[in-house]
Amino acid sequence: MKPPVLLPAVSGEALFAKSKAYIQRALRCKQAAELDEYQLWASLALELLGKTCLARIHPSLIVNPQDQVSMFAASGVNLGTDIKTIATHTLFERLRHITKRFDESVRKFCDDISQRRNAELHSGEAPFKEMKLEAWEGRYWHAAQLILDRMESSLEEWLGASQAKAPKELLAHARQALIDAALVRVERAREHFFQRKKKEREDALATSMTKEYYHYRGLFKLVSDAEWDVGCPVCGGKAFIAGMQVEEVVSEEDEYGPEETVDKHFVGEEFRCPVCDLHLLTQSEIEATGLVVEHVETEVRERRYEEEYNNE
Repeated sequence: MKPPVLLPAVSGEALFAKSKAYIQRALRCKQAAELDEYQLWASLALELLGKTCLARIHPSLIVNPQDQVSMFAASGVNLGTDIKTIATHTLFERLRHITKRFDESVRKFCDDISQRRNAELHSGEAPFKEMKLEAWEGRYWHAAQLILDRMESSLEEWLGASQAKAPKELLAHARQALIDAALVRVERAREHFFQRKKKEREDALATSMTKEYYHYRGLFKLVSDAEWDVGCPVCGGKAFIAGMQVEEVVSEEDEYGPEETVDKHFVGEEFRCPVCDLHLLTQSEIEATGLVVEHVETEVRERRYEEEYNNE
């Protein structure tokens, strides 16, 4: 049987080619100092790049599941050409679950640039004209790099080797700026903590060891899949990380037993110490302090069997 022929709307290769064409057009606009158009074409290229990433896993991840023509097209059965794909908000939310470092701050940035794009195209507003390069460009290339890494691709493949140098340099500066800002926040938290009286510090540390994350109301902004405790790099108290699940691995041992052992893999996206109030909001900031963002929890549960298909 021949492999199905996918329509361009759901083909990973077609989407990638179009994304490359749009990002090249964006860079030409930048060279011509047309910065509002630079951001417009860049936003379109990023959306197509994200859809490429999902489509390469399976085209069904980018189509509207409520539309029959689109679902068939994702399987290579072409009932029509009116293919409806997912909204950008859903796109970037799905990327969070397959790309470890595509955290909430990255998702929100991608969603924001998409919303500005929609306002540019569908209203009388001109949101791109109000945006300075330093407000979005570094974060844009960071988001694109994360998607490309998940695709096992590179800036060179997406932009062409001759054009990749400048974004790479910009990425390096942006990463260092983020790390520097996180380290400054750490030093300020340390200064404030050690300005407190010794007895007060000792009591706060002792109390923290008796608490769990749920004892602190509103500790995290992130609506997370899991929370776990770590030692605070500033005060040594019991601090917490909130994170999202990125993988679940079922042990192959006791394959036919009534129970199964499952390793759930999480990546931290927000750190909070109730003792010294150090608060970090991205994976990069957490890692800058020397903390590990990856976390695994093992559970034993009743084995899940697939339900028999009722064909009556």
